[in-house]
Amino acid sequence: MSKAMHDTPMLDQLEGGPWPSFITGIKRLANDEGKPYQNMMIDLLGQLEHSYKTKKGYWKGGTVGVIGYGGGVIPRFSEVAAQYPESKEFHTLRIQPPAGMHYNTKIVRQLCDIWEKYGSGLIAFHGQSGDIMFQGTTTDNIQAAFDELNELGFDMGGAGPAVRTGMSCVGAARCEQSCANEQKILRTLVNNFLDDMHRPALNI
Repeated sequence: MSKAMHDTPMLDQLEGGPWPSFITGIKRLANDEGKPYQNMMIDLLGQLEHSYKTKKGYWKGGTVGVIGYGGGVIPRFSEVAAQYPESKEFHTLRIQPPAGMHYNTKIVRQLCDIWEKYGSGLIAFHGQSGDIMFQGTTTDNIQAAFDELNELGFDMGGAGPAVRTGMSCVGAARCEQSCANEQKILRTLVNNFLDDMHRPALNI
């Protein structure tokens, strides 16, 4: 059974402009009746509203990972978990995209199905590091989500003190101005630096 929605007058204002709002997307997920992430998204909206009122962020870091990897997971633990228990953990998996950002609809649907099962349903194609950002899951679901993403052929990206994930433009696949094999260059760099992405050695 879903929780009651929190009052969010300040967040509601973010939907009033001419541009699409991330709040509208989160509300859609919070109203997705019967989905495993519904209550998490309801409490996420409550926590965001609380942050706007108090002008303070309430996420703290920590350590969360999957077997064999030292990077690629951004841990987020709520400091106001007593008020918003369903969003007490809201970790993000950074997953490497294919070179040139080439997807077919079948793969995109499979990615979405996995994240609907283990996470919040919130995905960003692509984050500031170039990764696919699977935002909002619990410590208990991290390994299972990654295992299924890995079965599809996707690997963990870099986060925290690690070398960040590289990315390439669509390049020669669709650009007549291309004068190099962008996908091959990216693959060569990733292969060379993969260990530094997965097992950070850059702590100072």
